[in-house]
Amino acid sequence: MINWKTINEEGLLAPTMAKDFPNLPVVKSEGFFYIGYDGKKYLDFTSGIATENTGHRHPKVIAAIKEQVDHLIHGPIGIINFDSLFLLAKKLKAVLPKPLDCFFFGNSGAEAIEGAVKLARHVTKKPYVISFIGGFHGRTMGALSLTTSKSKYRKNLPVGANMTYQLPYAQITETPEGLDHDEYWAKHVEKDFERLFNHQVSPDEVAAVILEPVLGEGGYVVPPKAWLQKIREICDRHGILLIFDEIQTGFGRTGDWFAANRFGVTPDIMAIAKGIASGLPLSATVASRELMEQWTIGSHSTTFGGNPVACAAACATIDVLKEEGLIDNARILGDYALNRLIDLKRKHPVIGNVRGIGLMLGIEIVHPITGKPNGSGLMNILEKCLHKGVIFYLSGNKGEVIRMIPPLNIDKEYLDKGISLLDEAITEYELELGFGGV
Repeated sequence: MINWKTINEEGLLAPTMAKDFPNLPVVKSEGFFYIGYDGKKYLDFTSGIATENTGHRHPKVIAAIKEQVDHLIHGPIGIINFDSLFLLAKKLKAVLPKPLDCFFFGNSGAEAIEGAVKLARHVTKKPYVISFIGGFHGRTMGALSLTTSKSKYRKNLPVGANMTYQLPYAQITETPEGLDHDEYWAKHVEKDFERLFNHQVSPDEVAAVILEPVLGEGGYVVPPKAWLQKIREICDRHGILLIFDEIQTGFGRTGDWFAANRFGVTPDIMAIAKGIASGLPLSATVASRELMEQWTIGSHSTTFGGNPVACAAACATIDVLKEEGLIDNARILGDYALNRLIDLKRKHPVIGNVRGIGLMLGIEIVHPITGKPNGSGLMNILEKCLHKGVIFYLSGNKGEVIRMIPPLNIDKEYLDKGISLLDEAITEYELELGFGGV
């Protein structure tokens, strides 16, 4: 058995990844839980960072994987074709908003983003792309030119080559008092685009606008519906393609199949991954057949994308989401959890803003006196939660937002348990600071 206490000392794993939180050695996962080397069960409120929406090792997904392995493990698309690939395409078409019905399969979210931007530039013959401050679209060099959730991701890397522009993401907490969120931010984004087009780049040179309909890594920020609708309108006005990064928001996470449905805005291109295959590496760049047919044959390709085993897992994942009512569960329990977290905010001075949609919930941790973002305090709380047997993860520019993303098949009992353990951890932290819960 590997000695995990010394593994980092041996230097075999790159610290940039291997020293992330919580660095917990596990032997197994099951349902809502990881099981550690110490035999302890840890309630997982990360879902493998929003990948295992059906929970860990769902029996129907495991059965589909085993059956597929008995027939075909690898198949480079185009050299061969296979059942699970076409079945998945049909299942995805049935749940995606029209006219998104044609797929390029890859392995990761970053690949889906690269494909989406590449498609947009290829089709429009235009060079520039606009993204939003706080967005996270991956850390490969092309995707990184669009990612602005943390400056450290871009440090020492001359990404973008002046081919991208960034605009502010709507922050409801910054709406002036007395003004309507939708009306204010719709006008705000109109002015942002007007200023950009007047001073930095002509709209007829912009291939695409890309955004997360709900910020993920950037802090689980939920924008006003009218803000997204206005962006759709501006793109249509200028012949610019709209790309939605639904890598974290997709497959029921927000209480609908995709956040596009919840906001009533359909993009021209969508990037999907994470929850698509219950933990197996798979992604897709999605567009209409009309757009995809303009992508010259052979100009984009992949060796491992659309792997037969991952496609089989994805087919089973979609079936489970439908058959077990997990999308409705995400919406209903998401509303319940948000109300519970709002109650915690009233109780705890270290909780700032609480926000979320479906089972994608953010809890901002602040200093109880200054109200400023408190990343070190958040880590203290997460460590206490881990000790109590529940795993949360962080987000936000300063690592100040707890992201709460339990599997979509979570039940009320375990949802309450996780929130209660978080409550205990925050109470203990406040007592250390000299602040008691009220």
